[in-house]
Amino acid sequence: MAEAPPAFPLPPGSTIGILGGGQLGRMLSLAAARLGFDTTVLAPEADAPAARVAARHILAPYDDPAALMELARAADVVTFEFENVPAAVVERLTRAGVIVAPGARALAVAQDRLEEKTFLNAAGIATVAFAQVDGPKDVAAAIERLGGRVLLKTRRDGYDGKGHAWVDSAGAAQEALARIGGGPAIAEAPANFRREVSIIAARGRGGEIAVYPLSENHHEGGILRRASAPARASGPIVDEARRIAAALLGALDYVGVLAVELFERDDGALIVNEFAPRVHNTGHWTLDGCEVDQFEQHVRAIAGWPLGPTAAIAQVEMTNLLGDDIAAWAALAAEPHARLWLYGKSAPRPGRKMGHVNRLRPLEA
Repeated sequence: MAEAPPAFPLPPGSTIGILGGGQLGRMLSLAAARLGFDTTVLAPEADAPAARVAARHILAPYDDPAALMELARAADVVTFEFENVPAAVVERLTRAGVIVAPGARALAVAQDRLEEKTFLNAAGIATVAFAQVDGPKDVAAAIERLGGRVLLKTRRDGYDGKGHAWVDSAGAAQEALARIGGGPAIAEAPANFRREVSIIAARGRGGEIAVYPLSENHHEGGILRRASAPARASGPIVDEARRIAAALLGALDYVGVLAVELFERDDGALIVNEFAPRVHNTGHWTLDGCEVDQFEQHVRAIAGWPLGPTAAIAQVEMTNLLGDDIAAWAALAAEPHARLWLYGKSAPRPGRKMGHVNRLRPLEA
């Protein structure tokens, strides 16, 4: 890192630091390279997918002080590929003079489901009703206040259906809390929705905003299975989703790409399930369905470049390849209208995201 803060826009040849070495970091590295940037990845896994396409890999835990200072010296700007990087790590880098985008505030809010929903409501963004849970008595009170059946979620670290449990009686509270780890939790009222949609949006260093079309998402066992975009949606629903994304980006003073997961109710109202301060699985369709995909857009935003166009150029159905789905790679590669993306992971496991395939067709009228 230079002694003085870097001037934006960063010129080609600059270095982008990435906290995290998974598939999102891999695709960020590929996008950065296409724009002439080098990437340095800090990740604790020797075989991290991102490390094999990055210019440099710092092999260390995220909170290793020496490794963080090495990243600080190497990078002109630092970002992260998943939200479970400790917020304290971003704060440490910031104190060292590193420009990190998105910032520590967005990361801290997204890491705690109670703080996240509280923040969203304060920003004028609707969510399901919720309650703080620190023990079984809180579950009983939440059941009474929220309507008889609630979804318990760990406040931190749950993903892909992990850390969730439904409970409908005070007598089952202790067992339900134990199933999700026994720590601080949040109780949510049922969303009662007809479909799940999401919106990917970016905010640049000058406050400019670019928003992608809505995606309709289908989950199995808590894991995203398919995402179709652009989703069929009325003008008012699209406008409301865009408003929500813009309000959240502004409230967080955000720089980079952000994903907002939404529930659409029968009356057409949208409520936010959660947001992710990063590029996102539901935005993988943009890799083949837009002129500038979400990964390039993120690199553009954090580097201070102009944001790119977000209009769809094709109708896309993205399907995650989970576990042994990867064995069909040859057949998928032979499909004339399919675009195969593999993440370089060596060991398929049930539910593990090994890659995805985008199937393209002409845009619907």
